[in-house]
Amino acid sequence: MTDDRELVPDGARPSAYVLRVGGADQSHVDLDDPTYLAFDYVRRIGDVLDAIEPAGEPLRVVHVGGAGMTLARYLATTRPRSSQVVLEPDESLTTFVREHLPLPRRSGIKVRGIDGRSGLTAFPDDSVDVVVVDAFAAARVPAELTTREALADVRRVLRAGGLVALNLADRAPFGYTRRVVAGLRAEVGDVLLSAEPGTLAGRRFGNVLAVASPAPLPVAALQRRAAGSPLPYRVLEGHAVDDRVGKGTPFTDADAEPSPPPPGGATYFA
Repeated sequence: MTDDRELVPDGARPSAYVLRVGGADQSHVDLDDPTYLAFDYVRRIGDVLDAIEPAGEPLRVVHVGGAGMTLARYLATTRPRSSQVVLEPDESLTTFVREHLPLPRRSGIKVRGIDGRSGLTAFPDDSVDVVVVDAFAAARVPAELTTREALADVRRVLRAGGLVALNLADRAPFGYTRRVVAGLRAEVGDVLLSAEPGTLAGRRFGNVLAVASPAPLPVAALQRRAAGSPLPYRVLEGHAVDDRVGKGTPFTDADAEPSPPPPGGATYFA
């Protein structure tokens, strides 16, 4: 174990742990039940993955950002035989996770010690069903992952019916999210947003999930899941996205910015 990372047992679940890096909670992993998703934004990404038809069929997925690999474990259980590649540049963190939170045997999960931008270049055009971007450095989304150029490469590797899900961090008036949404619309296609009500209402800083696809998004299915979720959230589409975040100018590699920092240096799920 290094000084900046630790595993904190979940007192309510004997086989579960929180991976904490630099004082921030990075991942929650239940070794005996990988389908249990504790963090609200992770549950929302899980809902997106579940809503892809046909249900239960294997997917080809690229995860930009690894940490405890919670979602990769989830997909290996809910969609067996999925082919998954995790792009995680912190190889010492991956070693720590493999040692203390081992991946299931024959999980189909491969981890590459490379950053997301560099790692995506190795994938052929039209070869991936889903790209999940859930990467943070010092509790901020790295600037290079949300530029127009980065999103164009995501679109390049996506199949015609594929989608990208980006875990963002922001608060009202959502200036950062506005620019990411503009980039997604310019390079990928239609966009929906989901967040818990307090974040959308401007009462707190939080996770905003942006989902985009060149094909129709599973909006109705996600709205049903949101309505019945134990962790309530809202799903916005079309004009509702404009009403909440407005219309902006995409980030480019020339003016890229990371997501805003959590207020007051607060520990926050990333």
